[in-house]
Amino acid sequence: MSLGDARTGKFAGNLAAFGRALRRTGVPVDSARMALSAQAAMAVGLQAREDLSAALEAVLVSREQDRAVFRELFEAFFRDPNMGHKLLAQMLPSAEGKADPSKRRPRVREALSPQTHLGHQAKPTGEDQKVDFDAAMTASDVQRLRHADFNALSATEYRLVERLARDIALPLPETRSRRMRAGGRGAHLHWAGVMQASVRLGGEILDLPKRQRCAEALPLLVLVDVSGSMERYARLLLAFLHAATRGHPRRDVYAFGTQLTDLGAAFKLGDTDAMLDHANALIEDFAGGTQLGQSLESLRMHHARKLVGRRTMVLIVTDGLDTGEPQALARELAWLKLHTRRILWLNPLLRFDGYAPLAQGAQALNRVAHGMVAIHNLTKLEDLAQSLARLMKS
Repeated sequence: MSLGDARTGKFAGNLAAFGRALRRTGVPVDSARMALSAQAAMAVGLQAREDLSAALEAVLVSREQDRAVFRELFEAFFRDPNMGHKLLAQMLPSAEGKADPSKRRPRVREALSPQTHLGHQAKPTGEDQKVDFDAAMTASDVQRLRHADFNALSATEYRLVERLARDIALPLPETRSRRMRAGGRGAHLHWAGVMQASVRLGGEILDLPKRQRCAEALPLLVLVDVSGSMERYARLLLAFLHAATRGHPRRDVYAFGTQLTDLGAAFKLGDTDAMLDHANALIEDFAGGTQLGQSLESLRMHHARKLVGRRTMVLIVTDGLDTGEPQALARELAWLKLHTRRILWLNPLLRFDGYAPLAQGAQALNRVAHGMVAIHNLTKLEDLAQSLARLMKS
C-alpha cells in the first residue's frame, strides 16, 4: 500500500523520529536502515501493528540484546501520537500506556527519564527541561559534548554522552605467549605440517612451514572508585569499560569505596544496561568515602590469584582523595606494583590546569603508577588506547 505523499503524510516523519529514538537508546541505526524500514512498512502495510513491528525489527535490529528494547519502544512510540515528540524531548518521568514504566528495561527507562547514578532515576530539573536535543544532534552539539567535562553535564547531556562513550574502542596491548602456532615466519619448523605436506606430494618436501608464538591480550584488572567525589564518573566509566573490553578473555573489574566489590558477575552480562543494573545491586558503599588501601588489602587477601604471572595490566580509576591510612595504602600499592606489569592511573582531576598530586593518597599513587591519564571527557577516553600503547613501549 502507498504511504501517501511525503509532503502531507505524517508516517514518514514519525518513522524517522522512531529511528532517532532507537539511536538514542544505543541501537545502531543509520540512513540505510531507515530507508529499508520505509520499504518494509510499504511491503507489509499499516493494517496490523504486529506485522509492522516484525518488519521494522527485521531491518532495524541486528543485535540480540536490542530486540527487547526495540519492542518496548515500538509499543510506547506508536500507541500515543504525541509520544514521538515526548521521546525526542526525553523529559517524561514515565511513559504513557499499558506497560508499567517501573518495569521497563533500563535502556528504555533511561531514554525516558533523567538519572543520577547506576540506574537510580531522578526527577527532571528546570535546567534539564529547557534542553531539547534532537537524537541526531548537529555537528556542533556533538563536538561540544566530546569536550565537555562529565561533572558539568546536565542529566540529559549526561545520558547522551554515556551513549556516545559506549561506542569508543579500546584496543588493548598484546604480548607474545608461550603457545606456538603455524605461521609464515618463525625460528622453529612446524614438523607436523612438514610431514602432512610431504604425504600429499608423494614424499617430496617442497615447503617448510614454521611455528611462531601466538599473540594474546594482556590480562586486565580494573579498579573503579565509586566514592562521593567520583559519583558523576563511576557510572559512565563502568559503561565505557564494559563496552570497550567486551570479549576480553581475562578481565576482572572491582569497585571500591569503603570496601571492595567484585563486579565480575555483572560484567559477564552482554547488555551494558543490565550490567549497570546488576552493579547497582552489588555495590553497597556508593557515594561514600574512599579507602583504597583497605580495598587493595582485600584484593591481596581474597583475589590475589587473579593477577597472572606479573603480566596483568592494572587500570585504577580514582581521583586519589583517599581517607585511609597513608602507610597502609603505600604498602598495598607496593605489593600491587610488584605483582603486575603496568599500573595506569586514570585521574579525572587532570581536567584542572596545573594539577599536582598533593593529597597523601594521590602522592602514594603517583609514586607507583607508571602513567597518569585524564578521563574527564569523551576526547580523553578516545586517547586512552594510545596512552596504553605508549605505556607498554616505555
